[in-house]
Amino acid sequence: MSLTIDLLRHGEPEGGPMYRGSLDDPLSETGWQQMEQAVRNHPNWQAIYTSPLIRCAQFAERLANRLKLPLIREEGFREMDFGDWEGKTSTWLLQHDADRLTRFWRDPLHNPPPTGEPLSEFHLRVTAAWETMVTAHPEQSLLLVAHSGVIRMLLGGVVLNMPLQNLSRIVVDYASLSRVRVDQVGGKPLPRLLFHAAPMPARD
Repeated sequence: MSLTIDLLRHGEPEGGPMYRGSLDDPLSETGWQQMEQAVRNHPNWQAIYTSPLIRCAQFAERLANRLKLPLIREEGFREMDFGDWEGKTSTWLLQHDADRLTRFWRDPLHNPPPTGEPLSEFHLRVTAAWETMVTAHPEQSLLLVAHSGVIRMLLGGVVLNMPLQNLSRIVVDYASLSRVRVDQVGGKPLPRLLFHAAPMPARD
């Protein structure tokens, strides 16, 4: 058997789109609706992991209570810290810091946000949390509620082994779902992407 992990991005937060890596805004009413819709036909998870930030954790806690599942808050799945860009929108940055923003979009590995978390360190943090989760739950089905940057790093940097400078090419919308299966091949875990950013399908 194998391990299946559903990666679910949080819904719309209060305040709308912005670089809010470490800012702890709650979900908006629309965001709650998006999340409930995303898990309407949920599979039989055995546990739920979540970022500790409330735009993920509040919904994950409610869902875990409803489904009577263990909930694990994992610090390693926090969003990337965007430094001086925290709380700024892309529109604002294109007007005030366009060159650095454009370089970040094209190559985030070598052009981190000013005073922000380097992508290489973010990669190490997220990968360590992923490996701990995978090791702790062999042959189970898990849900991870996290952020766009975390999911992008897991899909691109871990599952698909993409160059980190290309991660911004992966789009992760609010309340979108991706599914990864982790098989043991030669005694080592081999993750495979089953689908990305699709509606939650029914599952036996």
